[in-house]
Amino acid sequence: MLSNTDFLSLEGTPGAFTVKVNVRPKYIDAAKCTACGLCTQYCPRHLVDEYNEGLSITRPIHIDYPQAVPASYYIDPETCMHLKHGTCKICVPVCRSRAIDFSQTAKVEELEVGAVVLAPGFGRVPESTLAKYSYGQHPDVVTSLEFERLLNPSGPYQGHVLCLSDQRHPKKIAFIQCVGSRDLGCDNGYCSSVCCMYAIKEAMVAKEHDPSLDITIYYMDMRTQGKDFDAAQKRAQEQFGIKFVRAKVADVTPWGKKGLKLTYSTMDGAHVFAAFDMVVLSVGLDAPKDAQDIAKKLDVELNAYQFCDTTPFAPLNTSREGILVVGAFQGPKDIPESVTQSSAAAGIASVMLKQQRGAGYVIKSYPEERDIAEEEVRIGVFTCHCGINIGGVVDVPLVDQYAGGMENVVYHSESLYSCSHDAQQVIKQKIKEHNLNRIVIAACSPRTHEPLFQETMKDAGLNRSLFEMVNIRDQCSWVHANEPEAATKKSMDLIRMGVAKARGIKPLAEHTVPVTPKAVVLGGGVAGMTAALTLADQGYHTTLLEKEAFLGGNLLAIKKTIFGVETEKTLKSIIDRVQKNKLIDVCTQAELVDVAGFVGNFSSVVKLNEGKTSKEVTIDHGVIILATGGTEYVPKTVLGKELVKSDKIITQRELETRLYAKNKKDLPNSVVMVQCAGSRGDDLNYCSKVCCNHAVKNALMLKDRNPKAQIIVLYRDMRTYGYAEEKYREAREKGVVFIPYETSAMPEITKKGGSVEVSFFDPILREDVIIAPDLVTLSVGIVPQGTEVLSKLLKVPVTADKFFLEAHVKLRPVEMPVDGVFVCGLAHSPKPLDETVVQAQAAAAKAAIPLVKGMVHVAPIVSNVNKEECIGCGLCVSLCPYKTIKMVVMEDKKKKAETIVASCKACGICAAHCPTFAISMGGFTNEQIYSQIEAFGKSIEENV
Repeated sequence: MLSNTDFLSLEGTPGAFTVKVNVRPKYIDAAKCTACGLCTQYCPRHLVDEYNEGLSITRPIHIDYPQAVPASYYIDPETCMHLKHGTCKICVPVCRSRAIDFSQTAKVEELEVGAVVLAPGFGRVPESTLAKYSYGQHPDVVTSLEFERLLNPSGPYQGHVLCLSDQRHPKKIAFIQCVGSRDLGCDNGYCSSVCCMYAIKEAMVAKEHDPSLDITIYYMDMRTQGKDFDAAQKRAQEQFGIKFVRAKVADVTPWGKKGLKLTYSTMDGAHVFAAFDMVVLSVGLDAPKDAQDIAKKLDVELNAYQFCDTTPFAPLNTSREGILVVGAFQGPKDIPESVTQSSAAAGIASVMLKQQRGAGYVIKSYPEERDIAEEEVRIGVFTCHCGINIGGVVDVPLVDQYAGGMENVVYHSESLYSCSHDAQQVIKQKIKEHNLNRIVIAACSPRTHEPLFQETMKDAGLNRSLFEMVNIRDQCSWVHANEPEAATKKSMDLIRMGVAKARGIKPLAEHTVPVTPKAVVLGGGVAGMTAALTLADQGYHTTLLEKEAFLGGNLLAIKKTIFGVETEKTLKSIIDRVQKNKLIDVCTQAELVDVAGFVGNFSSVVKLNEGKTSKEVTIDHGVIILATGGTEYVPKTVLGKELVKSDKIITQRELETRLYAKNKKDLPNSVVMVQCAGSRGDDLNYCSKVCCNHAVKNALMLKDRNPKAQIIVLYRDMRTYGYAEEKYREAREKGVVFIPYETSAMPEITKKGGSVEVSFFDPILREDVIIAPDLVTLSVGIVPQGTEVLSKLLKVPVTADKFFLEAHVKLRPVEMPVDGVFVCGLAHSPKPLDETVVQAQAAAAKAAIPLVKGMVHVAPIVSNVNKEECIGCGLCVSLCPYKTIKMVVMEDKKKKAETIVASCKACGICAAHCPTFAISMGGFTNEQIYSQIEAFGKSIEENV
């Protein structure tokens, strides 16, 4: 990893690029730096801390934040007294590891690479745009980035929300949305996509810090179009009492001695004033400030907003072959989508580099594992503050002191962030210094950080199973945020139980199993075909199963995207590539009926229908990708009432078909489009993300073919996020009328003889309006296909809305909780074409990892059968949901149960039901659990 480095130039062709970079000196030897921070304490100069948005000061020698990667300090040459004036050098004798190196100089390096991925991030909205809201004139008008730092435990006030003017706690805070987005005044005509959701998140976090805060969010459209994002907004309203006001804010001015006055206008034309202590500007994502320089050096094209230009079918490919783009430089987007794009780019790059696969990498080695069989139990307990996530509620020093008094605990300490690089180094150091052979970490959720700490154990020469994690964040500081004393006592209880269990934990053997280098993709739509092609292009045989008689899925019914890109020709090209690819077996009219096995070694039974006959075949494969798609939902309830039946009421998809009819006489002269028909509270609870784009696309198409057509769109929030905002604006300019409605006064569709009437309240006219259009077009939602059946076959979870539930929304967005199973497309959640393509490429990239390695490691927390105790009843075999226990005949002819460790999911059902207690779980033996229960029964004063 080359940090502090500038890109200079690129030459060559795909597969043989030469990149020239300038590596600037850090004046710190990263190999020697232990990140102790002593140098910073002695450095005499001050420096504005840019990482903290200029809200605090740091020193010329510093590290941006504790979890920075790489975790080493660096010296700012512009402010260092020695580098600037040849004086000082106090840091040199202070550094005990002799890591300060002023002899370092900049050096130009040339790198030979096969592919290039651009990920420079995003830029900032011009301050002139912010000045309209008194930013820069009043200290208590802050940007959302500054507010994020105020909320952060490593921020200028250690997570306490304070007014910058006088450090008082604010009582009332206003968020203003769309600052620098959807704003032609600063040439940002697009929607930044993420601002609504991050404003809700910041508001909720602020309320967690101070429940008495009065927070109002002023918005034009609340664009919470992501998976389960509407649920987050609902929680913000109902649980946290955050208010949402649809309004356009005119300005922010000083009010009284300390306050701020917000002036805004509402939909009914009223002008309103409101006083606040602090105003947060939800700033948009601008293009990187050096976007043009990057584009010029790399010869790639930018769009009108200076973001990298791409196409819907190849959203990560720049205009120059071999150069990919991910993250906000491709267009504003949130973290899960950026993570997904990064995986997809890695997959595409792997295709380019497949000839070099297996060369040029180093396999990490670990020290020999220490044999602790004869050692006395020596436990180390590390308690984490997690900034103020834990430390803001739990009395961590008191908890740490309490842990020190427990039996077998020979070392204990607290840290600001246990997951930071320096904290990991400390853990390894203390393991050696105190000869520790069990470690207890009291911190956050093991779901995210357990693998990190287990890796630290291996680095220190200990079996990774000699580790116990106690979750005092989720289970103490979060759920008891308003009860610090109770949270502290509960933390003590949990650590006492964790230490009791740690005394009995033993090293567990690791298992490795080979992988069948083949994949199965379920679904022959654009997601499934893209995933299959990405895998095949990497050299892996893939079987593509489609239940219909033909490939193409929903895209067969789509003629153009909202940006006018024709889909039919490209779709045909994709289908041809799939059908002609020798590494892809296409099975249409195919249905998965059974699956057995585990990651790397699945065996699937597929039913192939051929007319009135069918046959079943068995396919062995290593991974599965779920791309079963979704379909248009025909609602029964629209706008809170049962939908009337009429041939004048159609869906957007049906309208699109009519719009491409050759005879213009078939085109309607008047259309009322109803958004969220059957969604967001009717039959479906969620937003389907694409309906607003579909409505705008059809409205523009109808205007193009019949300019005199009257089109009214009734909506709750127009969610034309990203560049689709341009089309929304174009539709308004062409005369399409957009009228918002509230759930408290929803439009009504009624049938009058052969016609249909739509009545609604116009907030501008302040009158009820009745219209009898030629057509009423419903923007209906999307529902997943076949997920319930597959979830039972594969033992994978679905959401309350029946979409597949990924393993982790940010860290593992295309992986399912069951190893070897991946997801993409509409079966995951509704999404537009470009996001579907990227997600499919990402799923294929992730699925290729075990295929490339040729083997997988199995987590050691599997069931183990004590054959001496087993009576061969077979109850465990009948109960195991994963079919991972089999009966074997022993030499004495008796039947005994045996676990297939590779496919065991460690659910524990077998152990819980074994009548003779012959089955135990690795890391969760009966003795360990009993010891935890016993420790739970003791009081804090009693200790153990």
